[in-house]
Amino acid sequence: MISDQDVANQALELGLSASGQAHEQRSAWLIPGLPTMVGALVALGLGIALTATAGDSHNAALEVVGIVLIVVAGFQFGGFFVVQPNQARVLILFGRYTGSATEAGWWWCNPFTKRQKVSRRVRNFQSERVKVNDASGNPIEIAAVVVWRIADTAKAVFDVADYEQFVTVQSETSLRHLASEYPYDDYKQDAISLRANADEVRGSLQAELQGRLQLAGIEILETRLTHLAYAPEIAEVMLRRQQAEAILAARKTMVQGAVSLVQMAVAQLADSDLIELDPERKATMVANLMVVLSGDHSPTPVINTGSLYT
Repeated sequence: MISDQDVANQALELGLSASGQAHEQRSAWLIPGLPTMVGALVALGLGIALTATAGDSHNAALEVVGIVLIVVAGFQFGGFFVVQPNQARVLILFGRYTGSATEAGWWWCNPFTKRQKVSRRVRNFQSERVKVNDASGNPIEIAAVVVWRIADTAKAVFDVADYEQFVTVQSETSLRHLASEYPYDDYKQDAISLRANADEVRGSLQAELQGRLQLAGIEILETRLTHLAYAPEIAEVMLRRQQAEAILAARKTMVQGAVSLVQMAVAQLADSDLIELDPERKATMVANLMVVLSGDHSPTPVINTGSLYT
């Protein structure tokens, strides 16, 4: 896993000050839009009526009240906004974060507030094929898909310069680090490898990437490798090695099975008293059975009409 210093350095490269103030998402103070609209319409209608009445009666005070009501109604009309499902609005008043509107609906807030739209929908990032050396020093090509969404709108907007670019850079960085931590294939079968342990590798990538992207308010939902192969310059050689390893593993299984069958056959013959085997005959039978059971081709039986000792 990466250290806090590494995270700070990578954040600085993308525009986040390590000494700056970290932001936490909080709910904004909002008023439902429908009653506010009713109040604005009432104020507008009353203001127009008072202004008209004041003009007929030449009442200056009444006219001032009517104008004030019209201005207030116009001010209210500027504060309405709509939040769609799985979206949010980050509210900024005179350069200060005042809260986030995350609940879908029709709302009203201070008209002087800037309302920045942020999507909280699930997104996919498909990385490019990255060429890197694995833990054994072999060049490989690797790619992954990252499923993510914004969990903290304040961090995503204020703590990084561009959260989408941040996801891209950190995903590729984590992928390179992951590939260098594990071998492509473990021929001794006593350690985690990229090819054989897909679930462990996926979990490691997701955990590391979540640690990197947490400061940007990003939640990682899933990571999965989409491409894994040796680099073209060594692919043919490594394929022959894999084939040789597969042949050796198959041979080992065949020999182990043959030994078990021979042991069982010899033991049953010895217990049944059907035939008495001296050590030489037993060795000959074992050799013949091993040849038959371990051979690549079907055996050709040979009938011995003489004695074993002639």
